[in-house]
Amino acid sequence: MYSSLKTAEITTLSTRLSYYSRSTPPHLIGGAWEVRVEKGAEAEVSQNQTFLVYTKCDKAVNAVVMLFRALAGSACTLIGAATVLKLAPVEVQAQAAALLHSAVRKSSLVEQANMRIELLPALSDNYMYLLIDTDSREAAIVDPVEPIKVVEAVRKHGVKLTTILTTHHHWDHASGNEKMVKLMPGLKVYGGDDRVDALTKKVSHSHNFKLGSLSVKCLFTPCHTTGHICYYVTKENSTEPPAVFTGDTLFVAGCGKFFEGTAEQMYKALIEILGRLPPETRVYCGHEYTVSNLKFARHVEPDNEVIQKKLAWAKEKCSNGEATIPSTLADEFTFNPFMRVKEKSVQDHVKQTDPIETMRSLRKEKDGFRVPKE
Repeated sequence: MYSSLKTAEITTLSTRLSYYSRSTPPHLIGGAWEVRVEKGAEAEVSQNQTFLVYTKCDKAVNAVVMLFRALAGSACTLIGAATVLKLAPVEVQAQAAALLHSAVRKSSLVEQANMRIELLPALSDNYMYLLIDTDSREAAIVDPVEPIKVVEAVRKHGVKLTTILTTHHHWDHASGNEKMVKLMPGLKVYGGDDRVDALTKKVSHSHNFKLGSLSVKCLFTPCHTTGHICYYVTKENSTEPPAVFTGDTLFVAGCGKFFEGTAEQMYKALIEILGRLPPETRVYCGHEYTVSNLKFARHVEPDNEVIQKKLAWAKEKCSNGEATIPSTLADEFTFNPFMRVKEKSVQDHVKQTDPIETMRSLRKEKDGFRVPKE
């Protein structure tokens, strides 16, 4: 009797878990630990084999151990994993569930005549983006936090990866840069902050460069971090929609926390910079936060039917492991409260009349908002 989990998949799980041990801040995972493959045939592994060896350090590790042993012990079914996960300590169930979720989220491909963009799920809710110029077959990767997955995608598409586009320095966006340049020497690493790992090209607002026949414009959007950059991608004389990679500045139906900035800066980023791009511009953000963001949007504007419909759609997509990305800037102005700070319905909710003060109040409320379970 054999499990359906291939050796390659075991290695992938082990790599992901090992990655967390190196890169996740201790307060998030609870201590250093490691995972390695001990046994496994080239084709399949026996269902009763213990093929993962764990170095136990704390309760967080116990939860992950239980989760992935369940994958092996229950013919690698997600139901078996979920069953055992219930036995994990309450304080770490969310972390272990996030690891499981990251293993089942699906990649997707957005194809246009001028560019192709593959959405590569990473970690628990991040996205990396492989941007391909269809004319030259030259490619860039946005925030490659899981380098092995990136290399596999590059090989699958048969493209030449030349560039890393880093939106900001946070570990869940930039910590894969060092490994990427080791795996694929000669990569140019763009970013707007000296804290970006392996940085070779520091950019500022309106800096332009080419990726094959595509034009990339850097948009300086400080607030979430002081050096945050969004990347706006177009092609001359194309009728196809442009793309903008917004990192943790703009999310579908939300925006990033003001870790290193102010409401004034986020207003400028969302309304005066991103908001002035063509309305058909497709938005590729850094995280899959759409459902929780829309629940907050519904709280702000309970009578907004666009939000209600978008939330139902997003729930369905997420339940199938599918991305809710991209959206468009035109769409964001219909359901994103942080893009709607000039709307009376949003201002009335926070009892403000000034858009910047509305932005400030919304972010404060969102930071303390408890997403309802449904």
